[in-house]
Amino acid sequence: MEESRFDCEEDLDYAEIVVVRHGETSWNAERKIQAIMISIVVIVNGHLDVELNDAGRQQAQRVAERLSKEPKIAHVYSSDLKRAFETAQIIAAKCGKLEVLTDRDLRERHLGDMQGLVYQEASKIRPEAYKAFSSNRTDVDIPGGGESLDKLYDRCTTALQRIGDKHKGERVVVVTHGGVIRSLHERARPSARKVEKILNTSVNVFRLFDGEKWTIQVWGDVSHLDQTGFLQSGFGGDRTSG
Repeated sequence: MEESRFDCEEDLDYAEIVVVRHGETSWNAERKIQAIMISIVVIVNGHLDVELNDAGRQQAQRVAERLSKEPKIAHVYSSDLKRAFETAQIIAAKCGKLEVLTDRDLRERHLGDMQGLVYQEASKIRPEAYKAFSSNRTDVDIPGGGESLDKLYDRCTTALQRIGDKHKGERVVVVTHGGVIRSLHERARPSARKVEKILNTSVNVFRLFDGEKWTIQVWGDVSHLDQTGFLQSGFGGDRTSG
């Protein structure tokens, strides 16, 4: 592998952060998801913990192999939810047997009383939570301890800025969730059209500069899944998906 600037002594004024969505879960595969609206059956999860399935573990192996061949990874951070943490462990093992550093601020949006409900039944069971979850406003908290989209944005962008400030001149992996990645995109490109789909193990490369300037170098890259049979099975990634 060619030497990268991250392997040199050169001082860089930015941190390069490779943000990866976790691998597929059984709920993704069954078209039951963590925090999303679809037309069939929807289980709303948010902070509820769901493990990777076999396809998700193989997706994680593919992205780990890819990252191991790219410029050196100095650290691996992850949400502490199982689906992200297991993905991060697989990446960390392949990229120099690194320790995975967990950060609760990288969790998916907390969906309060909506968590664990079938979306189609939620309007009857938890009408206030359903109304808040369905709102187009970004400042509406979901009853039952849930977060507004604004709170999610503040939480996860602050977390990534904290990681960037700590690791200037280094390349770092962060494994997290669909809703978080959407917020990070909004922080880096506030005038851009809002993104919808974030596929499982998609690679999104951010650079965080001095002065809190963010840029995106790579967005939504799943080329490591080509011809593996798992590209289309990376279900989810739609609005507020986990």
